[in-house]
Amino acid sequence: MTTDTRLDAATHMAAPTLRVGDLELMSSYYSGAFAFDPLEERADARGRTVHRVLGRAGIPMVSLIHTPDLPGVDPRQAGLFHNAFLFTDAANLAATVYRAAQDPRSRFVGSSDHLVSEAFYFTDPEGNGVELYTDRPRDTWRHERGQIVMGSEWLDPNAYLQSHLTQDVLDAGSTLNGTVGHVHLQVGDIPTARAFYVDALGFESTLSEFRGALFASAGGYHHHIAMNGWNSAGSGPRAASLGLGDVAITVPSRDDLDALGARLRERRVPFADDGRAIVVADPWGTQVTVAVPGGTVEDVLGV
Repeated sequence: MTTDTRLDAATHMAAPTLRVGDLELMSSYYSGAFAFDPLEERADARGRTVHRVLGRAGIPMVSLIHTPDLPGVDPRQAGLFHNAFLFTDAANLAATVYRAAQDPRSRFVGSSDHLVSEAFYFTDPEGNGVELYTDRPRDTWRHERGQIVMGSEWLDPNAYLQSHLTQDVLDAGSTLNGTVGHVHLQVGDIPTARAFYVDALGFESTLSEFRGALFASAGGYHHHIAMNGWNSAGSGPRAASLGLGDVAITVPSRDDLDALGARLRERRVPFADDGRAIVVADPWGTQVTVAVPGGTVEDVLGV
């Protein structure tokens, strides 16, 4: 059971939702570049709004909602910096990076050794950031001054592929699993973000000395959520647009939702509670859904 102030250590991220202008383009991109299979979809009665879930090995990884009338992603407003997909080993990561790099619709934007992880960055066709990464062994993470040490060291993408890419793993494609490791957000200012994501939601700060950013997690992970103002400092509430529609978090039990509800009420943060999930908006209007486990693809479609 969770404490009154912190999320349970078993908390983890679930499939984020993106609002997209071209559903077929984005579906084919996530399928081709990252080997995500379409798992399920639902349309409203008029067929205007289509909601499609994609993932690996039956596990939802991203949810796409077709909203063609919205303006495009504004890289300066609060919202998504990137969704980060975590792979269990270097071979799985290398195969995914290779596939993404071969897709002409991808824009490769860099790679880094973060000391706790190795990561590669892309931008999808509608301007949403994507990180593909694998963690270094947890017992190798360093801690200083009560924080997890992270950095951005050079990681040679070609050398990484030469060392880890195998045809067998590349051919395995979507049969190899993956998870949503973390979500990195753009926010208007860090103190306000801390008050919401750490004090109210209950994540614990893991690194606050990285310029212009804050990293936080549950259970001592390096980060489940990150916030920065590198492009969005001073931004106000988000305008309706394509891009991030929902940040999804899974907690172990109803007791965790009750504790979260108490924290939100204490801080006078409005929220909705349907019994299995709490839905709340951050200070910039980004929707966050915190749910108990046992959800199906149908539950993801209902977000």
